[in-house]
Amino acid sequence: MDVARVRGLFPGLSDGLVHADGPAGALVPESVVLAVAQAMRVPVADRGGVFPSSARAEGLVASARAAVADLVGGVSTGVVLGASTTALTYTMARALARTWHPGDEIVVSRLDHDANIRPWVQLAAGRNVLVRWAEVDIETGELPDWQYDELVGPRTRLVAVTAASSALGTRPDVAAIARRAHEVGALVFVDGVHAAPHGLLDQAALGADFLAVAADRWCGPRVGAVVADPGLLAELRPEKLLPVPDRVPDRFESGMVAFELLAGVTAAVEHLAGLSEEGTGSRRDRLRTSMAAVTAYESGLFEWLDQALRAMRHVQVLGPATQTTPTLSFTVAGMRPRQVAVELNRRGICAWDGDFYARELFDALGVNEEGGAVQLGLMHYNTAEEVGYLVDSVAELRPR
Repeated sequence: MDVARVRGLFPGLSDGLVHADGPAGALVPESVVLAVAQAMRVPVADRGGVFPSSARAEGLVASARAAVADLVGGVSTGVVLGASTTALTYTMARALARTWHPGDEIVVSRLDHDANIRPWVQLAAGRNVLVRWAEVDIETGELPDWQYDELVGPRTRLVAVTAASSALGTRPDVAAIARRAHEVGALVFVDGVHAAPHGLLDQAALGADFLAVAADRWCGPRVGAVVADPGLLAELRPEKLLPVPDRVPDRFESGMVAFELLAGVTAAVEHLAGLSEEGTGSRRDRLRTSMAAVTAYESGLFEWLDQALRAMRHVQVLGPATQTTPTLSFTVAGMRPRQVAVELNRRGICAWDGDFYARELFDALGVNEEGGAVQLGLMHYNTAEEVGYLVDSVAELRPR
């Protein structure tokens, strides 16, 4: 991957800062900006009309569904679009909870973002459904799949698990977890939000009955999507307005996302597909080539960053998991995470501090009492020079 060419695609990099805040939202390339702007320059009406501007809206929706399907290996008629993955997860949770009965069980994990925990826990409470918890190994940051042998059973209706932790980078063995869930007839809801920018997702290989992604994590606008088999969606009856079409996937969309943002979703997938100049064939094929290049490039940078920070006596990197995305969280002796973030900001580095919505995980790790941790996350537009500057900057951090 030619990182110099890639960086030239991002107008936001002109600010001269080191953007190590990708896990909370990536920078946007010019192609996505232009796609959104172009969609707003021409008449676009609501869907369902017989005139050209309504047809344009239909086209924008269809294109976005097809792009997301290519990204995850799903089918376009199973792509539900929404304002965020959190909102869509609540929609799916409400629809699925209508099929649960008192005494049923669900399984959630403490590794997950709260968006893949709280909706399920809250809906389970309202249906007298038992919640079982998969625990994180606090020494390694791993989510052992063997514990699901005890967690799932004949009354399990749903297993919710992340494909990658945005706090630690940990990539659990989702396929192994899904196999256990499917053996007892349970459905599997996978949060792929953080995993999607760092490697090609394959819904079938993961065993995900539902797979959630967010375009802003892979250089698009703030749009969420949940992908499922259309036949599975047809079995669920979500709450909706009476005039909303009853067909799948439309009946799950409570108010359509702004059409111009959907143009940006399609452009963002095209951006990913074009990161490697060697890609040919279908968009899915080009994504496979590009994302392999992204994974290799980011892994090389991250290995350096991770090892360098772990070698520092005043730094504690949380959870040395074996399979990770290029993301880590750390604390600095004698400094609260907000102090660290402020000092990094003084050096021109964008880095988050807090719990990153991984409240259950950070409670288990015992860092929330001190304000959480500091997060660094690399993207395909980061460089070796930036990683070197990150390492030097963290090395210089000391309590004032």
